[in-house]
Amino acid sequence: MTAIWRSTLTLAGAATLSLGIAQAQTPDLSDPPAIEGDTVADHGSHTIRMGIGLAESSPQYLSSQYFADILDQRTDGRIAVNIFPNSQLGDDVQMMEMLQTGTLDMTYPSTSPATTYVEELAVFDLPFLLPTREAAVAVMQSDVAQSMLDAFDDTGIKALAFSENGYRQLSNSARPVASPEDVAGLDVSGLTIRTMENPVHLSIWETLGANPTPMAFGELFSAMEQGVVDGQENPWSTILTSNFHEVQDYGSETRHVYTPFILMMSERTWDGLAPEYQALVQEAARQSAEYEIQLATEYDDWSREQLEERGMQITRLDDEQIAAFQEAVQPVYDEWAPRIGEDLIAEIQAIVEETAND
Repeated sequence: MTAIWRSTLTLAGAATLSLGIAQAQTPDLSDPPAIEGDTVADHGSHTIRMGIGLAESSPQYLSSQYFADILDQRTDGRIAVNIFPNSQLGDDVQMMEMLQTGTLDMTYPSTSPATTYVEELAVFDLPFLLPTREAAVAVMQSDVAQSMLDAFDDTGIKALAFSENGYRQLSNSARPVASPEDVAGLDVSGLTIRTMENPVHLSIWETLGANPTPMAFGELFSAMEQGVVDGQENPWSTILTSNFHEVQDYGSETRHVYTPFILMMSERTWDGLAPEYQALVQEAARQSAEYEIQLATEYDDWSREQLEERGMQITRLDDEQIAAFQEAVQPVYDEWAPRIGEDLIAEIQAIVEETAND
């Protein structure tokens, strides 16, 4: 581990989680790849403020530090990246708006709230579209995905790279969930589930008989603690690093949606960089995104095991149970496929099928 990496992690400990807590909640993850490439020419100094939603122990944060280290090393310190984790600067929606106004330089939202800017991103919100991580990565590295990044042009946001938020799993404080009927409740009320501010996600949970409640991520822990909502859906790593197990007794491995992250920069910041700096930022974004996917893969199963050790009762759904959920949410496809684009969905399904046959 490089001296730069150790020092940036040490500085990170001054934020909401201490470094000791972050290390205690981190598995034996791969070290960041060696930073390669010549030092670029001097095009002035820049300090980039980057806001992210997740904690210091998350793959999102660790890969963002790697992004910062690449820029630091290859510019001899002329480009510095200051990272603000734990939604300190706002939620995903607020931070994207700050990119547009130039009051924030970078952020790292999920694709779901970014559909406001590029409607095609809603394809990633369709349930059970990406059955394996291999298929998801193939899609994120495809020409189809690049066209979605390019579609941010002229929005005030420069979209740099996709990486992994991960498979969304259900947690709640009311009861174990192994079927759509458990969500709807039948003899009891349907679960109140926090969702992102995304209409497809709302449609999924409404179709399953839940009461979806859009809410900013930074407000979620308190809402669950106070019983405002019964539960939420996020990857195991997010559930763990956000300490949701402290207020959620039950988890279900539904894998109902695979959500990417998008590493973004304000167009004002981007336009203020020399072309050689722009090329370096783009390269560092790609490299850090690949590292983030690797970390997220390593983190996923470990996080589930850690949640169980901390007392969460997790239901692992078998193929038959997953099929029941797939059948239950078919109306979501009927509603949204014409609006998202049936040709786009077909292109992604073709990539998924090709990946399965490799």
